[in-house]
Amino acid sequence: MNNSTIGYIGILVVMLMMSAFFSATETAFTSLNRIRIKNLAKDGNKRAGQVLKLSENFDTVLSTILIGNNIVNIASASIATVLFVEYFGNLGVTISTIVMTILVLIFGEISPKSLAKDSPESFAMFAVPILQVLIVVLKPVNFLFMLWKKLLSKMFKVTNEQNMTEEELLTIVEEAENDGGIDLQDGELIRSAIEFNDLDADDILTHRVDVVAIDMNNPKEDIAKIFFETGFSRLPVYQGTIDHIIGFINHKDFTHYVANGSSSLSEIINPVVFITPNMKISKLLTLLQKRKSHIAVVSDEYGGTAGIVTLEDVIEELVGEIWDEHDEVIDEFVKIAEDKYRILGKANLGKMFDLFEMNDDFDVITVGGWIIEFLDRVPTIGETFNFENLTITITQADERHIMEINVVKNPTAE
Repeated sequence: MNNSTIGYIGILVVMLMMSAFFSATETAFTSLNRIRIKNLAKDGNKRAGQVLKLSENFDTVLSTILIGNNIVNIASASIATVLFVEYFGNLGVTISTIVMTILVLIFGEISPKSLAKDSPESFAMFAVPILQVLIVVLKPVNFLFMLWKKLLSKMFKVTNEQNMTEEELLTIVEEAENDGGIDLQDGELIRSAIEFNDLDADDILTHRVDVVAIDMNNPKEDIAKIFFETGFSRLPVYQGTIDHIIGFINHKDFTHYVANGSSSLSEIINPVVFITPNMKISKLLTLLQKRKSHIAVVSDEYGGTAGIVTLEDVIEELVGEIWDEHDEVIDEFVKIAEDKYRILGKANLGKMFDLFEMNDDFDVITVGGWIIEFLDRVPTIGETFNFENLTITITQADERHIMEINVVKNPTAE
């Protein structure tokens, strides 16, 4: 083996190493976690800051990698052809093609990309100094390719839609849970925060028939009894009918200034916030904080009272149910057998449809309201009807309301 052959082999080894570098760098920059890199950059990691800067100009990075990779692969194939032709004559072209294809695939593509995929951030930070030099060296060629890209974009009217959707965010949370980055409780909290703005006030309100309120003219003994029996810390106050709510009173204020003092009820009434049913609860939370209020009255289209929403109701949509020592813990959904549930009539219809993985296309809020709308009447106790793959039986009802139902999920026909 003469010196020229050794030189050719040495050049081929260098070319394969460069091909491996370009392949691994491409995989690293396409697979890296930008959030992780941002956090490293904020912590003072200069390499991470450089990677973040380059990733924001990914077209130039990708163009540089592809140009460099093609140059070294074509050059290595040419050198290998010269080397094998020298030893094997015309058969050397075929042998060179087979050998270089195997070498490039194993050492220039598959192996480096697999390694870079396992730790993309680390490899990107390792490669960034070399990549910065290559970007400068190949800048004229990159400029031509950028012009070509702009021409293609105009010719084919390519749109650049990079805004992350809510569904993509939820998928990221699910992937983080599967990877063990966050636990199920954290994931549920994040999902609640993401979906928080999708809910309207009428999705979480307490309907007017379930609202406990007091008349302005009620004796203080009756008011004290209502506070005692309900355990509520605040009660709405109405004048005449519940459609004319004028404010709310605090239990402490009532006890100190009315029950055990000489003040009148009108002196301790706090102003209440009036909202529309379609107000987003994210805006409602901000409004309640701004007004320093704990209760909002939801007005219907006629100006009457559709129901009330408390600050606790809003917060529960973020963190789940909040129970205190006065609350009677009542589960709206109880599994009583396999594919069989006991559901309260006041339960949220959307939650029931989510439980059975069905689409909620109805305008009503509660399960009882949906049944009355669906049947166009109030059903009697013991009555059964079918909806899609559900068999629903009325277990508790009166002349106007449905209090409880049993739901059986039937197997879906394949």
